[in-house]
Amino acid sequence: MQNSTTESTPPKAADAPLSHGLKQRHLSMIALGGVIGAGLFVGSGAGIAAAGPSIVVAYVVSGLLVMLVMRMLGEMSAAYPSSGSFSAHAERAIGPWAGFTAGWSFWVLLCTAVGLEGIGAAKIVTGWLPGTPEWAWVALFMVVFCGANLAAVKNFGEFEFWFAALKVGAIALFLVLGGLAIAGLLPGTDAPGTAHLTGEGGFLPNGTEGLIIGLLASVFAYGGMETVTIAAAESEDPVSGVARAVRTAMWRIALFYIGSMAVVVTLVPWDSAAVVEKGPYVATLDRLGIPGAGQLMNVVVLVALLSAMNANIYGSSRIAYSLVQRGQGPAALGRVAGGVPRIAVLASSVFGFVCVVLSYWRPDDVFPWLLNMIGAVILVVWIFIAVSQLRLRRRLERESPEKLVVRMWAFPVLTWVALAGMVAIFVLMAREADTRVQLYSTGAMTLVLAAVGYGWQRSRARS
Repeated sequence: MQNSTTESTPPKAADAPLSHGLKQRHLSMIALGGVIGAGLFVGSGAGIAAAGPSIVVAYVVSGLLVMLVMRMLGEMSAAYPSSGSFSAHAERAIGPWAGFTAGWSFWVLLCTAVGLEGIGAAKIVTGWLPGTPEWAWVALFMVVFCGANLAAVKNFGEFEFWFAALKVGAIALFLVLGGLAIAGLLPGTDAPGTAHLTGEGGFLPNGTEGLIIGLLASVFAYGGMETVTIAAAESEDPVSGVARAVRTAMWRIALFYIGSMAVVVTLVPWDSAAVVEKGPYVATLDRLGIPGAGQLMNVVVLVALLSAMNANIYGSSRIAYSLVQRGQGPAALGRVAGGVPRIAVLASSVFGFVCVVLSYWRPDDVFPWLLNMIGAVILVVWIFIAVSQLRLRRRLERESPEKLVVRMWAFPVLTWVALAGMVAIFVLMAREADTRVQLYSTGAMTLVLAAVGYGWQRSRARS
């Protein structure tokens, strides 16, 4: 009963008050830059330290899984453009409780990430300007991006366009320099051959256990790709925008993630302390003797963090807006002025700043608990995406085949393969002490949200 009610709603009715100020160039760069975050520039160092050269295999495996998820999400988002993205798809396919659970858990994830990115960006700036308070820089960044998102969606698009252009340019330059160095064509460097890939313990220096840790690290580095399907609902042509973004996902992942990891472990010993302390990109450029590499990469990482802040304030506000439009949240968050859900933008920014306050006020208990709670949210979201696509694809083929502008490859086989991969990652998380706590904490939050969502669904059905 719930599904038929949801299905009868016009696909874009909930999004009608929002403006359509994003152009195709904005969407293209959001899709391109969405895969390049601080997790790639800095966080990948921990994965390399654990897996060694086999980190390339870890990124290939997790990259294939992400490609399947994005293809599924692209299929549904092209058929049903919505600022609620996977949350709206889960409600349509499974029921209101599923949309509630997926949407609000992702909202908590994005808002917390806003705070974490603000802290990371502030640490970089205080390194340049010692003595200035971190919290003041975080507050400044919050005000700037909150203000930009309050004004108009095109402001978000412009920020992301230029942020993404800088990140893409930096990665492209890194790959070119790395490729020249590997080939022995960069002045002052000798071709390393396979010395770093097979030496220092071999390709699998820490065995399969190290590969598993690297795999788990790589999975969570891919966060951010979902934003383009949220933003597409406010573009000039949502259907073609999503289709184009999803169809280029494969080469983006292969080039940026897998390619750059291959360059790093070929040029730098995997067990070099600099890989973790400075980040793999800085360590590589320093080894090539390129002057000012450290400060240059710090600028790029700062841009990546600010870009993520901007995108997450945007994404969280639109998810909250969509949930409210579907009757699953406080009505105030759904108020739109000037084509923007301004109360939702403010609420998301405030929640992010509260996380920052907790990092200073309760760094030993409340803040780590919050981080653990969001640790596996992205996997929960991916499972909702896969299950939703399994159910909606049959319905689309039967009722609206013309909406299948993007099609999941080898359906339903690869959808089931993706689901099996997600379950396998959950099992691997349960085996590792560090990730086990995250798994249980996220599981508890998901169950609470599912129970609240199901209770709300039942009460609405009775009324």
